[in-house]
Amino acid sequence: METTRQSKIARLLQKELSEIFLLQAKGMHGILISVSAVRISPDLSIARVYLSVFPSDKGEEIVKNVNDNMKSIRYELGTRVRHQLRIIPELKFFVDDSLDYIEKIDSLLK
Repeated sequence: METTRQSKIARLLQKELSEIFLLQAKGMHGILISVSAVRISPDLSIARVYLSVFPSDKGEEIVKNVNDNMKSIRYELGTRVRHQLRIIPELKFFVDDSLDYIEKIDSLLK
């Protein structure tokens, strides 16, 4: 059960991370990165960020690259939300493969 504070912070992080990835993805032609969900721990110290990548075959590669550059992304996030949050949570990025799962089920039902 997520508290109101957790959900507000998760929405804030999702919005700001989406803008960060929008600016970074402009340099990579043909790749679309969107932040599909953010789950934050009860003590607000860890944020699990789920990224949806198009085309999906490059998802693992992009998330690995994002995890390697996590410190710079966290710093950029910190500069954007420094007036709303006292402590910037540690970020962990994962691939959101729910669209692939839906596509697989649709093909099996046909």
